[in-house]
Amino acid sequence: MYGISVEELERLNPTIVQNLPVGYKLVIKKNATSAEKPKPIAYELPATTTVETETFKKILKKQYANYEVKPRETLYGLSQMFNISQNELLELNPILRDGVQVGMILKVPGLGSMVMEPRKDFKDLALTMNNSKKKQLVLFLPFNASKIQNDSVHSTAARLKNDAFLNMTLDFYSGALMAIDSAKTLGMNINVRIFDSEENRSSSNVANLIKNNNLNTADAVIGPFYQQHIEKAAALLLKDSIPVISPLSKETGVSYLNIYQAMPSTEHTKSALLNYMLSKRGNVIVISDPKKQTNRDFITKNYPQIRFAEVAENGGIAVESLKKMLVLDRMNYIILDSERTGMILSATNMLLGEMSTYKIQLAILEPNETLNFEEISMKRLTILKMLYPSLIRENTSSAAAAFEANYKKKNNVFPSNYATRGFDITFDTMLRLSQEKGFAASAKEDKTEQIESKFNYIKSNGEFVNQGIYILHYDEDLTVKEAE
Repeated sequence: MYGISVEELERLNPTIVQNLPVGYKLVIKKNATSAEKPKPIAYELPATTTVETETFKKILKKQYANYEVKPRETLYGLSQMFNISQNELLELNPILRDGVQVGMILKVPGLGSMVMEPRKDFKDLALTMNNSKKKQLVLFLPFNASKIQNDSVHSTAARLKNDAFLNMTLDFYSGALMAIDSAKTLGMNINVRIFDSEENRSSSNVANLIKNNNLNTADAVIGPFYQQHIEKAAALLLKDSIPVISPLSKETGVSYLNIYQAMPSTEHTKSALLNYMLSKRGNVIVISDPKKQTNRDFITKNYPQIRFAEVAENGGIAVESLKKMLVLDRMNYIILDSERTGMILSATNMLLGEMSTYKIQLAILEPNETLNFEEISMKRLTILKMLYPSLIRENTSSAAAAFEANYKKKNNVFPSNYATRGFDITFDTMLRLSQEKGFAASAKEDKTEQIESKFNYIKSNGEFVNQGIYILHYDEDLTVKEAE
């Protein structure tokens, strides 16, 4: 139905490997092939009015809890927190009609007294907005509409079916529109302008758009997609100190102080995992395939304290030598950097045999398709609690469910990764623009988390790079958890 393999479905939903119960909510990352994509009709989208919206889930529980209102909490934020509409919250607590006040004891869905603490180190920017001054946000998205209109050979439907880049663009756009709707609901005072960047790998219309539309007055720019065009936009807007957010590219090139790389680089992703293991005083050992020289060089250069197991050219592991590298008093993190099925099976068999004596946890530096093959059972990976870095998380909160349901209602499909990415980056940027200190200061000081991604901008090599990376692991209950 959704055009993905059984293996991919099981990878996204580890709990269904043994059984698929009726009513189970599946994670589907790809859209149905028959789904109609949102169309790029508008290129300028003013967001000047405030629209009151309500979540569409109703209270199903008969039990209620007491909740004490914290500083700067709002009616909207409370309704999102407890997954009910603002009207339902008012019906349960008529006192709220006179305004939300710190210390109020509210009746909310749940049991007993409820304490809801935010995730450590992350700031909810919706609680500190200052909308006294209108801000300007610009999006450069590569619709390439003129090519579609002038293409007499292929219909628009055929183009949508076969053009992966256009599909990605439209998915990102649809997520951005959801973020704009959410911003209106929160009353953000932001004018949003969306332009067709008319870009491909070698060219774009970004320079003309900036020149002809007085975009040097913008407060932030998201896009374009290709890194070389990001750098062009940043160069043109540098003298006005306008932040340019690169939404999808992991590439690096010419650095500018006004570039904000929203996608963590491959090197930062690997470093996040290695730093995590070392922060736990782990005994880190790498089983490195001879073909993985790039990763070996990266670790050797940046983490000289990490040791490598002895591996033959044919991929054979010196098992006895590896056993001697294990230690009793610390967690032994074994990084398996290979795509050879035989090497993976040999290594994991040995590690499983030593778990009764040593603390052992398996890890991988980057996605490995070989682990999805039937020869390598999910069970062995969950027993070894395989650890890996990820740019996204699985979010089961009420806010995430509301986003997913609202997106489905508007677009007739569940959001893809690119749609959720479009929402996360656009909404995070708008929240930072709505701070009294502005985008740049907020990016420097505030760590945030949205539906699927987190944002922690750190200055690196003359630009700002998002180092918000999740460290996840498989658990024995067949779920994926965030490492503590």
